[in-house]
Amino acid sequence: MEEKAKVRYSDEELQEFKTLILEKLEVARKEYDQLKGIVNHSTSNDTEDTSPTFKVLEEGASSLSKEEIGQLASRQYKLIQNLEAALGRIENKTYGICRATGKLIPKERLRLVPHATLSVEAKEKGYK
Repeated sequence: MEEKAKVRYSDEELQEFKTLILEKLEVARKEYDQLKGIVNHSTSNDTEDTSPTFKVLEEGASSLSKEEIGQLASRQYKLIQNLEAALGRIENKTYGICRATGKLIPKERLRLVPHATLSVEAKEKGYK
């Protein structure tokens, strides 16, 4: 008897991805808030500015234009939206399924790009 191809990730696997996405989301939101703060010049002088990430952003900010920082913030916001959409796909159990081929996206790819909706194969064929 031929083994049936797996059509979705198990609930346990989905939970593993959910944990990964929630961690990435937390980091992305913090970085977004910091970038927004730099653009708005509204960052405070409390303990927050002693964090290594903030220091790097602050020091890097002096060499970046407000426009470039705005673009970084915009990209970070898009990442947050993509990660939140991935959480929605986990909830409805469609996470990890390539929207072009309908096949499962390999776990290795999802661990690197947890919000991926296309397999490498589909991306190489020009799907966007």
